[in-house]
Amino acid sequence: MSGVLSSVFYFVIALGLLITFHEYGHYWMARRMGVKVLRFSIGFGKPLWSVRKGPDQTEYALAAIPLGGYVRMLDEREGEVAPQERHRAFNNQSLGARAAIVTAGPLANFLFAIVAYWLIFVLGVTGLKPVVGEVAPGSPAEAAGFEYGETIVAVGDEPTPTWRHVALAIINSTLDQHAVAVTVESVTGQQRLRRLDISSVAAQLERGNLMELIGFTPAEPKLPPVIGTVEAGGAAAAAGLRPGDRILSVDGQPVEDWEAWVIYVRAHPAATMMVTLRRAGSEVELPLTPATRHDEDGGDYGFIGAGVEVSEAFVQRWQTELKYPPTTALGAALQKTWDISVLTVRMLWGMVAGQVSMSNISGPISIAKYAGSSADAGLVSFLTFLAVVSISLGVLNLLPIPVLDGGHLLFFAIEFIKGSPLTEAAQAAGQQLGMVLLMMLMVVAFYNDIVGIFA
Repeated sequence: MSGVLSSVFYFVIALGLLITFHEYGHYWMARRMGVKVLRFSIGFGKPLWSVRKGPDQTEYALAAIPLGGYVRMLDEREGEVAPQERHRAFNNQSLGARAAIVTAGPLANFLFAIVAYWLIFVLGVTGLKPVVGEVAPGSPAEAAGFEYGETIVAVGDEPTPTWRHVALAIINSTLDQHAVAVTVESVTGQQRLRRLDISSVAAQLERGNLMELIGFTPAEPKLPPVIGTVEAGGAAAAAGLRPGDRILSVDGQPVEDWEAWVIYVRAHPAATMMVTLRRAGSEVELPLTPATRHDEDGGDYGFIGAGVEVSEAFVQRWQTELKYPPTTALGAALQKTWDISVLTVRMLWGMVAGQVSMSNISGPISIAKYAGSSADAGLVSFLTFLAVVSISLGVLNLLPIPVLDGGHLLFFAIEFIKGSPLTEAAQAAGQQLGMVLLMMLMVVAFYNDIVGIFA
């Protein structure tokens, strides 16, 4: 239950933060254009809290349904406006002013993403180097000649220092439905060019299955079973384990790596095990009894209170850190925001064109899970999550669907072409169509979430 509560908590925090930025964009621009703002609301429905401030006595509110927000402005189409304030009504502003106010919301989301990525690159983000693991027989990767242990240096002209870069570059290429040149480096340092045929990948692409479709998996770094830290008062400390001890075997079974050691310990709660280890060149045998802990499903697992030793050589072999000085980080943040924005638009267009599966649409349940897991992974991970979702909100709101900001911009474009606004009846019909389209989108998103739960 704690995992669920954590996901819900961080989901509400993330959504509230991003909605606030979006609506503040509208609010800020409206104020700059001289439009009177009546209410700034985070959430829909009945206000749970509100306060009035400023010369216009603008109402700032937190409402019960935290799935959006709005800025209500003075508008003659929504009620009577005093003659002395008609010049401050939204509907009486120039076409350019109205378009600026509407566009400012999505732009605020893109600005948030730029700031988030800037902070990420200043703090430094660590990722696994893209070292190829097992290559599936009969797969596009095998046909291209990929081999175990090769490091992917670039996809096309895009450098790929981490697996995340590889995934984004390949997804971009799949939307073009062609083969892509991949530069790899062997363990001896020799570079080769692989031609990866991804023409059939886009139509089958779903969340999390890219590597499966390509046919290779990331190589799994195997940490040696060496104790790095020992928790005071834990089972490891009670048994006499010390930092630097290398586990050789447990109950007579050889221990090849840290993962195998963890699996064995977790499988033996409250059971005394005989552990053979090497310490200062000598073999030592100790009895060890893991403590019992309970997981979220009610099961028991063993826990000894010891951490693994991670050597500098291991880090250099398997991990890389992207960290820039502040000025360089700004350029990297702008480029990253642009790249993710373009990819989001291309993915949406691919779904409309039937080239990409609709299963890639995530609903609130999936987003909540990502929020919780990214927050648990640390600040940089959570900032990355916020940046991606902020970009998605910005792109989504710019779609030319009535009800969304992009729908209003569409109406403004028609007004510019014909020289006069659409009739209220035409705008109302468009709003109804927009609501239907959004409801259909929400149904697909919830369906994908539910399928994901039972998959």
